[in-house]
Amino acid sequence: MDERPRAVLTPCTGVCTLDEHGTCHGCLRSLAEIGGWLQMSEAQRQWLMDVELPAREAARG
Repeated sequence: MDERPRAVLTPCTGVCTLDEHGTCHGCLRSLAEIGGWLQMSEAQRQWLMDVELPAREAARG
């Protein structure tokens, strides 16, 4: 069984500036989501990246 540490998935694009609502312009995560990212389970991070962030991107236009 492979027990090497795996990299934590992240949508970070390196554009770390927040809009007036506290949402990052680069990754579309809220400040709370960014701050809690390492405490989220891999499944929670994956859901945010696969479902929530694409929906935010679509809503942004």
